[in-house]
Amino acid sequence: MIIKNKLDKAFGPTGGAAGLFILVVGIATTFTSLFGLILILIGAFVGLSSTSTQIDFKKRRIKFSNNLFGFIPIGKWIAVETTMKIGITDSNVTWRSYSRGNRSLDVEEKDFRLVLFDQDSKELMPLKKTYSFESANTELELLCNKLDLEEID
Repeated sequence: MIIKNKLDKAFGPTGGAAGLFILVVGIATTFTSLFGLILILIGAFVGLSSTSTQIDFKKRRIKFSNNLFGFIPIGKWIAVETTMKIGITDSNVTWRSYSRGNRSLDVEEKDFRLVLFDQDSKELMPLKKTYSFESANTELELLCNKLDLEEID
């Protein structure tokens, strides 16, 4: 069984919203000009691209992927070894964009991520994103049991 966990938009929340706007404008422009097809392509790439993690419990492997246009996964499978560990990290990401008037818009995202670590406690990849510490703890126990891995201290 493969579980897919969506993590983030590739270009952040403002880039994703701008990409979807360009996509809609491209669809409207296509009725009058073929230039709209270029706008549709650019808008779909910027607005729909995201990152995700796939976990295959049967084959004991994990894949971090960038999803181009939202559905073309680009990534590499990593075999889960018994020396690997899973832990919880808190993530504080600030996305910044500027307007034409040189004003900045900061969007902060605070969440908790389940992260896969190697035997030297080096971070390999995020596995799942949650918004509360309690749900991160329950997901950590669930993943550790299914993958037969230890929690990191």
